[in-house]
This record gives sequence, structure tokens and C-alpha cells, in this order.
Amino acid sequence: MKFSSLVPLLSLFLAAGAAAQGAIYRCGNEYTNTVPESQKAHCKLVEGGNLTIVQGFRPPAAASAPRAAAPAAQPVRVANAPQAGTRVDAADQKARDSDARLILEAELKKAEARQAELSREYNNGEPDKRGDEARNHQKYLDRVAELKASLQRNESDIAGIRRELARLPASK
Repeated sequence: MKFSSLVPLLSLFLAAGAAAQGAIYRCGNEYTNTVPESQKAHCKLVEGGNLTIVQGFRPPAAASAPRAAAPAAQPVRVANAPQAGTRVDAADQKARDSDARLILEAELKKAEARQAELSREYNNGEPDKRGDEARNHQKYLDRVAELKASLQRNESDIAGIRRELARLPASK
């Protein structure tokens, strides 16, 4: 296909795009390209670039109105999750509490191990310099600040896990 045959096709597309962009008016919160004579005084011509309007979701006017028999999307339910308003029997709840306690205790051990590792590396605010930090002191200071922030963040994580453990009933 030659370039000369593409020129008329390209000009046709450009002309169609230009014809589609007519005058656009704003009448209050509504945009339109045709203005009724009765509203012409309240509408203003929008000048400038292209205008794109995305239609939003409108909630139904009356929630009490009966719906048609159209299939509605059903919420996804977890197999073991209780229905709203139903009670979980005591044995199931104890098992859930026990599982939650085990998970939290494992997380607490990981966080405490991480805290010990960070404390050892931080070395009371004077960690050992690495090879790449010998000539660049700011790099060393940035690493020290990052270690300090990590220590504080990990301390707050440990405190949060301990609070969660305190909320759980004591294991028997």
C-alpha cells in the first residue's frame, strides 16, 4: 500500500473527528450540545479542549419499592463463617481463639527476633560502617536513621501484638 492512498483515508478520519466536536453548552450541572430556547439564557458556551463526561451511579430513589425478578448478585459467603445474627457454639469459639493465640504468639516471636537483630545491628546508635560508607558519611547517617526508624516501628508492632494477645481469653 502506498503512502498516497493513506492520505485520503487519514483526512477522512480527521474531518469526521472535527465534525463530531460541535459547540458544547453548560446548563447548570448538565452539559449538552443542543440548548432549548427556554434555557438559552441560563446556558454558557464551553470553550477550550475536549470535554468528557462520565455517567455516575445513581442509587434507587425508593429502597422500599419492590424489585423486578432480575437475578441479583449474591454476596460471597465463607463456608465456616456464621450468618449474621447467629451464634457460634462455645467449642468452635474456643478453637478459633486458640488458633488466633497460636498465630499471634508466632508473630510475636518473629517480631522479637527481628527486634533483637535490629538492636544488635543498631549497636546503641553506632553501627559498624560498611565499605561503601567509608567515603560517604551521609550514607552512613541515612542507614543509622533507617535502623532507628525500623527499631521504633518494630517496637510498636510488638506492642500491638501484645495488646491483641491480651484481648484474647486466657488459654486453658
